Amino acid sequence: MKILNKIALLAAFIFIGVNVSFAQTKAEKKAAKQAEIKKMVDDQNFVFKANYALPMRGGTRPLTSDYDLTVNKDTIVSFLPYFGRAYVAPPPGTTDGGIKVNTTKFTYSSVKKGSGWNITIKPKEKNIADWRDVQTFNLSISQDGYGSLQVISSNRDPISFNGYVEERKSK
Repeated sequence: MKILNKIALLAAFIFIGVNVSFAQTKAEKKAAKQAEIKKMVDDQNFVFKANYALPMRGGTRPLTSDYDLTVNKDTIVSFLPYFGRAYVAPPPGTTDGGIKVNTTKFTYSSVKKGSGWNITIKPKEKNIADWRDVQTFNLSISQDGYGSLQVISSNRDPISFNGYVEERKSK
């Protein structure tokens, strides 16, 4: 009976030791992920991947294709869908109604808020006649990499997207 008690006690210690080491590993992984997100935001080098669109009118829409906002120090590229009301009609024959920006002229400001960041990106190339003109991208990123993006345009209702931030792949 004493041998069984010793074996049970030894098994309990092993079980507790494995759980403690697993918890430390999980905490270390989370800390490493948070440091990676901070570095991407500080370096202005990341991609926001949109999972859901939240138009001003209507319900939330899950996105099944790849839509994103790519940010680096010298270029902003957005490839996002648009659902909502436009106040300027698109040119005749136009079938592309998404939010597409590709510019090297923009301002980028990042403010630490709590455990995340609020980032404001304003393209400088304004063309009020362009029915897709984007005034501002407002991006909130949590320390874990989850994000919410609000796009404010001159000629369309605002739209928001929920998603996550990941490392920008080099081409």
